[in-house]
This record gives sequence, C-alpha cells and structure tokens, in this order.
Amino acid sequence: MKAVAVKELKNRLSAYLREVARGERVFVTDRGRVVAELRPPSIEALPPPAEQALERLHADGAVIPGLPQDRDAYQRSRVRLRGASQALLDAERGD
Repeated sequence: MKAVAVKELKNRLSAYLREVARGERVFVTDRGRVVAELRPPSIEALPPPAEQALERLHADGAVIPGLPQDRDAYQRSRVRLRGASQALLDAERGD
C-alpha cells in the first residue's frame, strides 16, 4: 500500500494507474488525510453501459425482462392471417 498526495497523483496519474493494474493499492491524501483509495477492480469486466442502465431500471421495477430469444418460449397465436401483411394494412387504411 502506498499513500500519495492529490497533487502528486495528478502529476503522475499514469504511473500510479500502472501500479494499481499490477495489484497495488494506493491511498490518495489531501492535506495528510486519506480521501480515496485506488485499487484493482473487484470484477474482471463491467457490462456495457446499456446493460448497466437496463439492470438499474429492472432493479427499480421500471422494466420487466423479456423472455429469451427461443421460439419455444413463446406461445403460438391462434390467429391466422389471410393474405399478405401489406394487403391487410392497405385494407385497414382504406387504400
């Protein structure tokens, strides 16, 4: 473990980040008081930002995850269309 002042950290940030990447922990001090700790991440890789946002929305109850992309996971509709989709749309719109 090392302790480094904020000014020194700003001046040599890349060097300290390399040390952290090698497993070293660095305590950041401001006027002799520890204000932060730099350490290697506890997980290998973070999910992409979109996945992080979705996870937060799910945790808040704002979204419900869908079913997997598996055809067998969905029930088949009993509705059978007669004709092409475009013809049905045209008829609905009165075209």
